[in-house]
Amino acid sequence: MSEHQDGGKRLGTWLKDRRAKLDPAAFGLPQERRRTPGLRREEVAQRANISPTWYTWLEQGRGGAPSADVLDRIAHALMLTDVEREHLFLLGLGRPPDARYRRSGTVTPRLQRVLDALDPSPALIRTATWDVPAWNHAATIMLGDYSALPPAERNILRIIFLDPRSRAMQPDWDSMARFVVGAFRIETARAGAADEITPLVTELCRLSPEFRTMWHENSVTEAPVDIVKHIDHPVLGSFAFEHSTFSVDGRPDLTLVVYNPATPEDAEKLRTALEH
Repeated sequence: MSEHQDGGKRLGTWLKDRRAKLDPAAFGLPQERRRTPGLRREEVAQRANISPTWYTWLEQGRGGAPSADVLDRIAHALMLTDVEREHLFLLGLGRPPDARYRRSGTVTPRLQRVLDALDPSPALIRTATWDVPAWNHAATIMLGDYSALPPAERNILRIIFLDPRSRAMQPDWDSMARFVVGAFRIETARAGAADEITPLVTELCRLSPEFRTMWHENSVTEAPVDIVKHIDHPVLGSFAFEHSTFSVDGRPDLTLVVYNPATPEDAEKLRTALEH
């Protein structure tokens, strides 16, 4: 059996299994006695607006390679979760689906407790559009009090370009800002949020000549694995932080950002500040 045929067979087996586990009543379908559990093939095909014959072949592993559009329609027909939809694409096309941005920004109490446990390292949660829905006490001390800002203004890009205090804390603001714009462009594109950020980009282009210039350069950058960020705090002095980002399990729309003090001296200074 060829690799393509083997992949088609795995896809067909998985589709058949998912179909068998569905409750017809949840789809408003008649409750008459059924010979087998779940939805019928023709019912799935009708919901997906595809040929019943072709869907049958797909379950039998001989329907050929489906398109992304067809897989999306099948995912909708089977009411797949995001994880199941991703698995469907991996089986059918050998790749995950294109990013589909969903506005969220809510943070669970459990995730907030993770942030709090990271003190004295400043840490925050960043959305796909770089809004900040959660942070710990060390971040308030070191980076600024996000709670003092209206929720709509708790955005990293907005703070970098429009907050004079944030600008004054960056020893090499121009290089940092240029890097951030490139990273923001590529990360929001990956998340499928290009349309979502249009109002923010338009506003920043109007309010910040520097942002307008950097944005129109159309550059993209990838964050290096090891990066040290320097911050000149107006009261506590200069700090060096190892800057790291982590994906949040089960939440592709969120990123955990941690500023770990680069030296024992920096950690001790920050720990002392948190105690006062």
